[in-house]
Amino acid sequence: MPDTYRVAAVQAEPVWLDVDAGVDKTIALIEEAAAAGAALVAFPETWLPGYPIFLWLGPVAGQMPYVARYHANSLTVDGRHLAAIRKAARRNDITVALGYSEKDHGTLYMTQTVIGPDGEVLLHRRKLKPTHVERSLFGESDGSHLKVVDTHLGRLGALNCWEHLQSLTKYAMFTQHEQIHIASWPAFGLYKGIAPALGAEANMAVTQTYALEGGCFVVTATQVISDAGIEVFASTDEQRALVTAGSGCSRVYGPDSSLLSKPLDEHEEGLVLADIDLALIDLAKNAADPAGHYARPDVARLLLNTRPSALVVTPEQGSTPLFPALEEVSEELVS
Repeated sequence: MPDTYRVAAVQAEPVWLDVDAGVDKTIALIEEAAAAGAALVAFPETWLPGYPIFLWLGPVAGQMPYVARYHANSLTVDGRHLAAIRKAARRNDITVALGYSEKDHGTLYMTQTVIGPDGEVLLHRRKLKPTHVERSLFGESDGSHLKVVDTHLGRLGALNCWEHLQSLTKYAMFTQHEQIHIASWPAFGLYKGIAPALGAEANMAVTQTYALEGGCFVVTATQVISDAGIEVFASTDEQRALVTAGSGCSRVYGPDSSLLSKPLDEHEEGLVLADIDLALIDLAKNAADPAGHYARPDVARLLLNTRPSALVVTPEQGSTPLFPALEEVSEELVS
């Protein structure tokens, strides 16, 4: 496992509601990150087919024209779109942390899949609890999705958006000794001047705090929305007033909370790059390790249920993989 390597966080606008074009853009960004020497590239929350901004712009009746399109442009774990991205990861010898809307029959999930440089899936997880109006479109997952995995780059985990506000969720990750954390966010252009909690300042503070509390590197990927993107979802002046163009804010933070990357302008698309050294984690945790010497388990402990929540359990099933379709696709991948 290398101690030092380069990471890349995407700051870009999705191809809204067009999964085919979105996958093409994803592969182009993977190739760009690899050419820049990155060993890891991270994408924003629901990068494919773009964050569903329409959920925040009016009543449910007005959202209906978008719902079927969003389902149709969401990925399946055994589909050709994810397979193409896995092949791109292997072709470019790079680890890819992809955020997307996952379609599992009639339900969508806010998913993060981490793909290794050999094209194999290292981590597949779904957002534990969609936030506010997101619950009208997405389902929720269970404790089996709060997982940190061993990779050739170190112990890696991922969370989406306001999962970074959940203290117990964060602690479940910290206790698994996470070294590299993927923080996937949408654009921060919703309700500017109305709801500061949805803005970049508040949510970057939360992300930076995650790095400090967890003593880990945090690779933060965000979306950008243009005036043309706003027009995809906003059809009235009242709706347009609720979304501000730009609002990209991708960052890389060190385990002492330091900013390691050079920020892009909020309207600019590109990659935020940083060189990281895992040895810095030991220095950070020497001062404070909330999941180690700085803990007081005799006073407070976390009860974590990591068992998958199955809808139906039959005795003859025995032990089955959580995502068998991913394992099947792994066998079919070709160069």
